Amino acid sequence: MTDVTPEEAERHAKKMAKKKAARDKIMATKDGEKGLIIVNTGPGKGKSSAGFGMIFRHIAHGMPCAVVQFIKGNTQTGERMLIEENFSKLCQFHTMGEGFTWETQDKERDIAAAKRAWEKAKELILDPEISMVLLDEINIAMRYDYIDVEDVVAFLRDHKPEMTHVVLTGRNAKEPLLEISDLATEMGQIKHPFRAGIKAQKGVEF
Repeated sequence: MTDVTPEEAERHAKKMAKKKAARDKIMATKDGEKGLIIVNTGPGKGKSSAGFGMIFRHIAHGMPCAVVQFIKGNTQTGERMLIEENFSKLCQFHTMGEGFTWETQDKERDIAAAKRAWEKAKELILDPEISMVLLDEINIAMRYDYIDVEDVVAFLRDHKPEMTHVVLTGRNAKEPLLEISDLATEMGQIKHPFRAGIKAQKGVEF
């Protein structure tokens, strides 16, 4: 461990005190609250995981929430198992998809499933008891035009309750959605184990 001289310690303390004062000044102006439209997109991993992180925070605070999965089918995931087995009274979980598009190979079925999921999503968003709804992989459904992005944007803009948070995940989020979002994050990809021949693993991907 490097020894810190008294002079260095004093300089550091003064520097941190200035940073804290500046930070406190900024934070004093941030006192508003609103229901956020949050978009997690990009080619990197972590979009759904980040969304579920917020769902678990909601659960930890005893706040009712809900999940609608637009693409994933009946394959059990760790998030779904944990919520359904332990927190079903706080978090509704609706897996509405039938798998990825290349698995069903039936566009009409995919469109019908996506539309059913969107109807359920709207119902949950409008529920006054629910304060966060995660729309997992809805961006993929909009990318393939299974759901009209303008319909989604209009509903969120005009009908979402003021204090309800909505989280939308999936690659290739469309620009109209990004424009109305309050928080948009693009997950980048530097390395991925799939490229090294490693399959999706329990406890990491699902």
